[in-house]
Amino acid sequence: MVIYKFGGASVKNAEGVVNLTNIVYTRQQARVVVLSAFGKTTNQLEKLAGFIYHKDRSGFRQQLRLLRDYHYQIMQELFASDDLVYEGVQSSFNWLQEAFDREWHSYDYLYDQVVSIGELLSTYVVAHYLERTGLTCRLVDMREHLITDDTYREAQVNWEASSRRIIRNFQPRDNELILTQGFIGGSMKGASTTLGREGSDYSAAILAHILDAGSLVIWKDVPGVLNADPRFFSGTQKLGRISYQEAIELAYYGAKIIHPKTIKPLQNKGIPLNVRSFIEPDQPGTWIGDYPDYDGAVPIFIIKNQQVLISVLPKDYSLVVEEQLSKIYGLFAKNRVKVNMMQHSALNFSVCMDDTAGVSSLMSDLREDYRVLYNKGLQLMTVRHYTEQIVRDVQKYRRILVEQRSRHTAQFLMETTSSPMPDNLIGYNGR
Repeated sequence: MVIYKFGGASVKNAEGVVNLTNIVYTRQQARVVVLSAFGKTTNQLEKLAGFIYHKDRSGFRQQLRLLRDYHYQIMQELFASDDLVYEGVQSSFNWLQEAFDREWHSYDYLYDQVVSIGELLSTYVVAHYLERTGLTCRLVDMREHLITDDTYREAQVNWEASSRRIIRNFQPRDNELILTQGFIGGSMKGASTTLGREGSDYSAAILAHILDAGSLVIWKDVPGVLNADPRFFSGTQKLGRISYQEAIELAYYGAKIIHPKTIKPLQNKGIPLNVRSFIEPDQPGTWIGDYPDYDGAVPIFIIKNQQVLISVLPKDYSLVVEEQLSKIYGLFAKNRVKVNMMQHSALNFSVCMDDTAGVSSLMSDLREDYRVLYNKGLQLMTVRHYTEQIVRDVQKYRRILVEQRSRHTAQFLMETTSSPMPDNLIGYNGR
């Protein structure tokens, strides 16, 4: 079995839906297809959830109209005006309309019920289009098969319950194609849950693991895994093959190409992952698997913008040791703030993180017992397989607040500036 996963960028318009159909039809190797919401629908539904929770009727109506018009534009280019697909889609928008008038006591619970609509809409529309083109397609609701706990917005998978249901219902018959949703699951109580932002890749990896797939192919808008983001660097190189370990490291440090949780289910069963372009589907892309000999061929650069540096200092000059660290990390977990980089001395614990909604409440909690200093608007650069020349060049062209180096990885937390890095920075040989 081969599993395909398509992200939102691949189906941002009607042309993308047609392209997806052509990829699936011409290869006829995929038996299961995992799909994200259309385009940036998840972002729009997040805004809608906020309007519902805060009872902002004006903002809600405007946002709902934008969402509806966007989906109807795609459908109008794919189907006749009297097609039954419109009735099914409209029922989802009716539910969203009714959701505004309900009382929601938990934002996280509301978020998952609203945001999961995006994947339900995209798979419903695409399933109908696949059927119209002659493919035998069975639409499967992932909420009834990927069973999770009720940690809304970042649900944990119940592997035992999920395996039983998936093995029973994800066996394609004859030439049948199974289409299902990424990112979403369902609790034992029947509520919709989500696996965390960009969790569709993880959903596909879970299916591959449970179904003992031969491979997983993730279709992106890039030719594969690059050694740097072309938005920040010129002269990027595609990595032909990398190991599971390297992929996990890249995801951990913030490479957007792969969700951090994706690799483990695949590595545990030796299932190779192919990242390739839906724009150039005949190109081989990047293979991720048991390929350690390919790691380190070139340096790899990862940029994360909008970083916050928080320095925590005990008010009574207590040493920052295990007991203090445990307390501080507990506050990070409470506010769902993830650490990107950390450094501490006897009286100072400094942490770099994404500038998310939880940072303000985290600092408020920390200030009860600590002095807190912070800088915002910073940039974090991670370099895998760095050279001393790269380190010197970064130090030369940027003002660095925090620098850390280990055997294979260097990290630089820097002030953001418009001045570019030297053009030859990513040309250095990693060996």
